[in-house]
Amino acid sequence: MLTINNLSARFDRFAVLRGVDLELQAGEVLALIGESGTGKTTLGRAIMGLSEARLTGEIVFCGQNLLSLSKKQLQQIRWQKIAMVFQNVEAAFNPLYPIIDQVMEPVLVHTDLTATDARKKAASWLERVGLERQLHSRYPHQLSGGQKQKALVAMALILDPEVLILDEPTAALDPLGRLEVLKLLQEMREHRTMLVITHDFASAAQLADRLAVLYGGQLVEIGPSEEVLDNPRHPYTRGLIRSYPNMTTTKELQGIPGKLEWPERGCPFALRCTQKIDQCLQVCPQLAGEGSHRIACHRGGIVPLIRCEGLSKRYEDVQVLDGVDLTVLEGETVALVGESGSGKTSLAKCIMGLEEYQGQVWLKQQPIRKRNRDFYRQVQMVFQSPAASLSHRQTVLEAVGEPLEVQGLGKPVANKEKVQQVLQEVQLPWNEEFLDEHVHHLSGGEAQRVTIARALILNPSLLIADEPTSALDPSVQAKILKLLLQLQENRGLGILFITHDLALARKISDRIIVLRQGRIVEEGPSYRVAVSPKAPYTRQLMAAAPGWTAGFQAVTVVEIA
Repeated sequence: MLTINNLSARFDRFAVLRGVDLELQAGEVLALIGESGTGKTTLGRAIMGLSEARLTGEIVFCGQNLLSLSKKQLQQIRWQKIAMVFQNVEAAFNPLYPIIDQVMEPVLVHTDLTATDARKKAASWLERVGLERQLHSRYPHQLSGGQKQKALVAMALILDPEVLILDEPTAALDPLGRLEVLKLLQEMREHRTMLVITHDFASAAQLADRLAVLYGGQLVEIGPSEEVLDNPRHPYTRGLIRSYPNMTTTKELQGIPGKLEWPERGCPFALRCTQKIDQCLQVCPQLAGEGSHRIACHRGGIVPLIRCEGLSKRYEDVQVLDGVDLTVLEGETVALVGESGSGKTSLAKCIMGLEEYQGQVWLKQQPIRKRNRDFYRQVQMVFQSPAASLSHRQTVLEAVGEPLEVQGLGKPVANKEKVQQVLQEVQLPWNEEFLDEHVHHLSGGEAQRVTIARALILNPSLLIADEPTSALDPSVQAKILKLLLQLQENRGLGILFITHDLALARKISDRIIVLRQGRIVEEGPSYRVAVSPKAPYTRQLMAAAPGWTAGFQAVTVVEIA
């Protein structure tokens, strides 16, 4: 239906689109998503022949390259074959004319119908999109934003085009107006091809068959809508999804470090990416991948930090772990949940090499045969009990700075500064008096924050946190968790968060893994597991999780065989 080949768009020396390849199938709805300024609207206007940029490449529609057509030839295609609903509804209409006069204009320009017949056609389409007859003669300022958006859709559809381009069709609408327009578009999509330009993931999910993610004028990911939203493979796509609030969101919102820039070479996202390598700064990656889900990334997508395959562990005649497969990606938080004795801590100790096990563990896609200093520089653990993991002989300075000493990093003065810095990050005092305090004199909450500071001081890639906030009061817990998510956002820190608190797991994790008697019984995106758990054991955990109620209500517990 519509094929875009190597499309570039320049304003003077500034490239807004850079070699975009995109195909729109007949009858398909494709959503083009990305931050403001990434080139989405420029692409839509280029298809319409309305872009003021200098364009190169091809936009092929029904065998014709639109970029090679004359203005007269484009006018014959525009509105009749390809129509567009523009972003700014306030600027789309002339305030001096009634709505119906403006909706009928494409009919008068592109057909031989009389004004009377054109008006009848406009009235019919306005009614089809849900605008009653008494509204047709009103001026634009007399209509709501949703009503004007509907009128724009009627204007775009009045000549029954084959392709409809919608630029941010719901951006300026209130929730009810947005719902009405989305319902209308879903009704109008039958037998029609649509390109939806938006930063609204909820709209894209409801309307689109496929999602294409644009960043810095280049496509970085494209695939089936549900697959991209549930399993984003490009760091930018994941960052966008984390930034977008919706009613199914359970995790706290996170942003993307840095700001949109336009490097002359290399991957456009490299300057903001926490997993970049030298190649990313030099060479622009191309879309690649098997099947319908493709990404443009030199790392092959979001990199696995730790991967366990077939992990098993026995204590005498008790099978503590039974064939566990687990992966934590770069910059991801995975919550490992289950009741006491389910094998959560044993799994963490096996990963850390503190327990013998059967199976295989990979760190950054390399098999781990022994845990050396390099491994512990990249992987750190916060244990559940600070009293058991801190030596009472050590001062705070000695306890927090110990990993630097073991690794042979830095000099005492520099290391002391690093200790003070990380103590500030976990909101502990960093004066001389506190540094000289022995750890067994600290409160439980202070001691736990010391263990977190010690784990973070090496700037690890992966943090395994075993009930790290269980000894903290709620206020301090919230601050520590925000700190961990901030570090994750800025450094790409991967976190395996072990907890029995389901309310906490759903607020901080991207994925939840449910462990029962050493086996994984459920795994998935946190919002899906938290809102609609499938396994009976998960439903039991959810039912038992604390919540606010007007008074005590009995909880029905599902019996697990």
